[in-house]
Amino acid sequence: MKKLLEGKVALVTGGGRGVGRGICLAMAEAGAKVVVNDFGATLEGQPDNEQPALEVVRAIQAMGGEAVADGGSVSEWEDSHQMVKTAVDHFGRIDIVVNNAGILRDVMFHRMSEAEFDAVVAVHLKGSFNVSRAAAPFFKDQGSGAYVHMTSTSGLIGNFGQANYISAKLGVMGLSKSIAIDMQKFGVRSNAVAPFAWTRMVSSIPDETPEQKKRVEGLKKLVPEKVAPFVVALCADEARAVSGQVFGVRNNEIYLFSQPRPIKTAHRGEGWTPESVLETAIPMMQSEFYPLDRSGDVFTWDPV
Repeated sequence: MKKLLEGKVALVTGGGRGVGRGICLAMAEAGAKVVVNDFGATLEGQPDNEQPALEVVRAIQAMGGEAVADGGSVSEWEDSHQMVKTAVDHFGRIDIVVNNAGILRDVMFHRMSEAEFDAVVAVHLKGSFNVSRAAAPFFKDQGSGAYVHMTSTSGLIGNFGQANYISAKLGVMGLSKSIAIDMQKFGVRSNAVAPFAWTRMVSSIPDETPEQKKRVEGLKKLVPEKVAPFVVALCADEARAVSGQVFGVRNNEIYLFSQPRPIKTAHRGEGWTPESVLETAIPMMQSEFYPLDRSGDVFTWDPV
C-alpha cells in the first residue's frame, strides 16, 4: 500500500524538538524525505551547543527513512534559501514546507523593548515569509506544493504579555491566506494550524500565581506528537482542495477556526457625525463586541 507522502520531500523548520520533531517523524513514517531544520537555539533565540536536528535525522534513519539536517536561521533570507536548496540538492525536489520554528520573549506590553518585539517577529512572521518565499519558485514550476504555517490561539484569541508573539502569530494567519490566494492558480495550497502542546517553548510560561499554575497544569496534558497526523494529512494529495483555512489541534480534538467577517452593520442615510456614532452606532453594535478573552477563557475544558 502506497504511503500518503511517498515520493515527496518536506522541509520542517524548528524540527528538532516538540511539535516540529513529531511532524518530522510522522512525515518520514508517511514516506516523505525530510529536511530537519533547527537552529539549535535557546528559547531566547541564542545559539546553544545542542544539535537537535541531527538527533531527529538519526531517528528517521533508524526507522528506515531518509533525512538531512539543516542548522540555518529562518530569520535570515540567505539561510532560508539555503535550506530549500538543501532539499533540492539532496532529494531532487521540494513539496512541503512546514513553518514551525519559534522563540518566546514574553514581557508585558508597557515594558517590552524594541529588540524583544523585533526578535520574535523576525523568527515567527518574517521567518515564515522567508522560507515560504524560497520554496515558491519550485512550487510554481512543478504546479504543486503544500505550506503549513504554525499560528497560535494567543494570536487568534489573545494572551497576557505576548504583544510580540501575538502580532507575529496573527500575521502568520494573514500570510498563509495571502499565499493561498496568490498561489492557487499554480496548484499550491497554504493553511495555518494552531497547535496545542506542552513543549520546551510553552514550558517557559510563568507559574507563580494560582491562575498561572492552573493554566500550566492544563498545558502539561497536551501531547506535541498528536499535532503531527493532522499536518501530514493536510500535506497529502488527497487534501489538495484544502487551502486558506485556519485549524487547531488539541490532543484528539481538531478545530476549524472562523475568519473575520462583518457581523453587524449600522447605516445612517445622512452620514455620521462623531456625536451620532456615539449615540447610535456604538450602542447598536455593543451587544456583539468581543470581550478581552485570553486563550484559556475560550478553551475552558480539559483536552480530550
